[in-house]
Amino acid sequence: MATKILMEALSPTMEEGRLVEWKKQEGDAVVTGEVLAEVETDKAVMDLTARAAGVLLKQAIPAGATVPVGQLVGVIGAKGEDIGAIVGAVPPKAAAPAATPAAPPAAAKATEPAPASSSAVAAAPVPVPVAAPATTDGRVKASPLARKIAADKGLDLARVRGSGPEGRIIVRDVEGAGAVQPSPAPSSLAAAAGAQSGYTDTPLSQIRKTIAKRLAQSIGPIPTFYLTTEVDMERVAEAREALNGATAHASARQPSGEVKVSYNDIIIKATALALRQHPACNAWWQDDRIRYWHEVHVSMAVAVEDGLITPVIRHADRKSLREIGAESKDMAGRARERRLAPEEYTGGTFSVSNLGMFDIDQFTAVINPPEAGILAIGSIVAKPVAEGDKVVIRRRMRVTMSCDHRVIDGATGAAFLKTLKQLLENPLALVW
Repeated sequence: MATKILMEALSPTMEEGRLVEWKKQEGDAVVTGEVLAEVETDKAVMDLTARAAGVLLKQAIPAGATVPVGQLVGVIGAKGEDIGAIVGAVPPKAAAPAATPAAPPAAAKATEPAPASSSAVAAAPVPVPVAAPATTDGRVKASPLARKIAADKGLDLARVRGSGPEGRIIVRDVEGAGAVQPSPAPSSLAAAAGAQSGYTDTPLSQIRKTIAKRLAQSIGPIPTFYLTTEVDMERVAEAREALNGATAHASARQPSGEVKVSYNDIIIKATALALRQHPACNAWWQDDRIRYWHEVHVSMAVAVEDGLITPVIRHADRKSLREIGAESKDMAGRARERRLAPEEYTGGTFSVSNLGMFDIDQFTAVINPPEAGILAIGSIVAKPVAEGDKVVIRRRMRVTMSCDHRVIDGATGAAFLKTLKQLLENPLALVW
């Protein structure tokens, strides 16, 4: 008897999935538990596995199509089995999205920007022929953002080598390819001009859809207030340099694969210890109740190609700086490759978002519900500071806390920030 392959909920918040690539083709034998396809969820790319053995009789949707959870995507059964009644139930919306750019309405032509001149188009890059990433069906694997950038640059993705998972083309690949391309042939100028005029509609990726939905749930309904303080990071900088110097010296004598501790690792540790002292900030808003957590799980914001994901450092208050450093490095790397399991990016009790490495002095972050707070970390900057009757240069950092006022009051948030500041300005307390 034929078995339906349904789009499964591969993460707790998944409502629909995009079938990235079929790993099995029609007519292939299938074993229970074998990977049938790759599916892009709201946070990661995950495997859709077979729930029965047999032959893949039908791919009900093509690669690239996005369908809701529970919809039929394929059928497994015995060779030659009649599945017409099953396949006939597939909605027409399962077709793959069109890749061609939308044309501007005629009525709006007067307000559209003029097409690029031929001299500007001549500077558009054309790819150097390199080996294309292999796929089972001849379709080049690339992320939506990489496809958009390639279209804007006039790049042929078939000539770009992918460095993502299984040869998938990602942003850095098309950016790198664009930096070394010769001028296009005259015959390609018209096509390039057409791609650069008007506009191009790019379908939302699953992660971008989720970000949009979550932010709409956050910035509107949540009454948010912000608290900012400036922290002297001179002792943290000295402690980090000494700690990493000792690690490098020990590794030179006996290589052990030790991971260097970053400023962000130290901030996560300090945040976790401060939350342990101020459990009122380590909480979730649950509509009819407030859930105060006895465990500290810090969500760490990581920028990925299509948006943002928050790997969770669990029990961060109990872990050493080295443990946090190793775990954060591993999870951030897998987050950028979209290879995190759902339990690795859900269940955080408080978030930290750090944009200091981008030379951002100060910003406000959007709360990630149901969490009640998030820290926005700015860059560490050397500033003149008055010490008694002298002016000295000290490394300083601005921290802004976004608070859900339904859970955290002003004095509560201020007390938490005071403790965080004390921990960072006296980093010995982090290892006490």
